[in-house]
Amino acid sequence: MAFISVMDLTLGIGHAFSSFIWLCGPITGLVVQPCVGIWSDKCTSKYGRRRPFILAGSLLISVSVILIGFSADIGYHLGDTKEHCSTFKGTRTKAAFIFIIGFWLLDLANNTVQGPARALLADLAGPDQRNTANAVFCSWMAVGNILGFSSGASGKWHEWFPFLLSRACCEACGNLKAAFLIAVLFLTLCTLVTIYFADEVPLTLNEAHRLSDSAPLLDDVQQNGLESSRLKPDIAVDSANGRSDINLKHANSKVEDDQNHGFNDGPGAVLVNLLTSLRHLPPAMHSVLIVMALSWLSWFPFFLFDTDWMGREVYHGDPKGSTSEIKAYDQGVREGAFGLLLNSVILGISSFLIEPMCQRMGAKLVWALSNFIVFACMAGTAIISLISVKEYSQGIEHVIGGSATIKNASLVVFALLGFPLAITYSVPFSVTAQLTADSGGGQGLAIGVLNLAIVVPQMIVSLGAGPWDALFGGGNIPAFVLASFAALAAGVIAIRRLPNLSSSSFTSSGFHFG
Repeated sequence: MAFISVMDLTLGIGHAFSSFIWLCGPITGLVVQPCVGIWSDKCTSKYGRRRPFILAGSLLISVSVILIGFSADIGYHLGDTKEHCSTFKGTRTKAAFIFIIGFWLLDLANNTVQGPARALLADLAGPDQRNTANAVFCSWMAVGNILGFSSGASGKWHEWFPFLLSRACCEACGNLKAAFLIAVLFLTLCTLVTIYFADEVPLTLNEAHRLSDSAPLLDDVQQNGLESSRLKPDIAVDSANGRSDINLKHANSKVEDDQNHGFNDGPGAVLVNLLTSLRHLPPAMHSVLIVMALSWLSWFPFFLFDTDWMGREVYHGDPKGSTSEIKAYDQGVREGAFGLLLNSVILGISSFLIEPMCQRMGAKLVWALSNFIVFACMAGTAIISLISVKEYSQGIEHVIGGSATIKNASLVVFALLGFPLAITYSVPFSVTAQLTADSGGGQGLAIGVLNLAIVVPQMIVSLGAGPWDALFGGGNIPAFVLASFAALAAGVIAIRRLPNLSSSSFTSSGFHFG
């Protein structure tokens, strides 16, 4: 998150086009995450339902980040310019192609890991522990963010690992390489710990067949398959030879399920089920989806352009400008990464405050409050930039430097956004769990439907942010202004349309973390 937008600009990918690269996130989120969620719900591997997907996704993450980090060197050997990276200002086509492939693979891998990881914690936590598990999950994610953004805040990786530099890979590229290699080591350690200590009970074939891919939202609870935690195993295992003696009725059950339910877990069928589910949602869920969509319409421009905004609008640098402009831009990016580090610290602390706040104020008001804070912060980015324009008559894109007050105010905005981000990562999923609790079934489709309200806004921003910004001179301010209005609308609709949920219902809600 700290280096990616900088890296694509370093390879010569234009600002207006860079947002299109992020389109891979919502596309893979729309297709991969629901499919993996349902497949892991029904996985009958002897190693468990979730761990095989976590392992496979972690391996793919390692491959993809190496492709991204070494894309400039790979492009160099495939025929890109032989001019030194410090002087070449054009587009390195082959390196950019490798970079985009690696980035899309990374998002595919992330979606493969995240869903099963969240579901695994939900499986391991009892009904009375799921909110505690939610807070623990948020806090560990904050630790990971702090470590990651700390790596982005440091510009000395290339000095500590000088052997990573080359004619095709200068300082920014070397920093990315080193940070990614260290991240792979962390990922390996965390994956091994998860696989070893998260002891899953394998799902039996009969249980998998009874979990309908269209539960939990399409049918009544009486028509759906039961949750695996409430099913009794019908397979006897011969411990002497490791064979499973499966009663003939289980084979018959599979045929009957396939005939009665039209069982199909392919991507097309999953998407059809997701869209069909929209017609059968509880009435209050439609308001949840609207607020969720507007919330993410306000968040994604920040995720997309945060460090680039610091480099351009706050520090007045240019990744393709003169030496001093490039230096100012790099410094702004590092300060942006430090701001994201502060954001993660606030997020981690806030994750433990969300449940008490929801019990005292109600989830509806807490969620609305988070959107109003995002509105204020996004409007603040525009105000900060406008003040910068006023102070420097030459314009924000071409002036080197910036006042300390503006820089500090920018860091405050980054930090404040950690609180509403923690709410966005937890409350909507808890609300969804409460509203669909009586429908039965597994978690896959319920999260998939809510995921639609996340990926569709991301697609809109990915397709429109670059051209929208280009209409106003290529900066990041227009996207942030649009985000502030989306956040304001989300807050107003949350107050007017979201249902009032009791404090006790929030306490007993299932664990769903976005």
